[in-house]
Amino acid sequence: MRHLVERLLGRRPARHRRSDGAPYRSRYCVPLLPAQVRSRRFRRTRLGRRGLDPDDVQRFLDRVALELADAQEAAERARRETARIKDALRRWQSEQTRTRDRYALHR
Repeated sequence: MRHLVERLLGRRPARHRRSDGAPYRSRYCVPLLPAQVRSRRFRRTRLGRRGLDPDDVQRFLDRVALELADAQEAAERARRETARIKDALRRWQSEQTRTRDRYALHR
């Protein structure tokens, strides 16, 4: 029932976050594999209705969206870390060059 009300009102449950900023997940929630997404089959609706069970589809889409958001956040963190490391390496190389040049002048 809560799920239906949230869908009708356009609200999503608040996601809890860990101290590192990543969404909190139960240890029982294993990440989706591409094969799972490709092979996913949904239940048919009850007698008298046509198509797939909307709640089943929505739950799966919510899970895929969460996995995608997590992957995008991880990729962004990796990009920031790579940029930070490259910047530190450039500073270190510049410092080493200055030190080498300084010693070369005193010889």
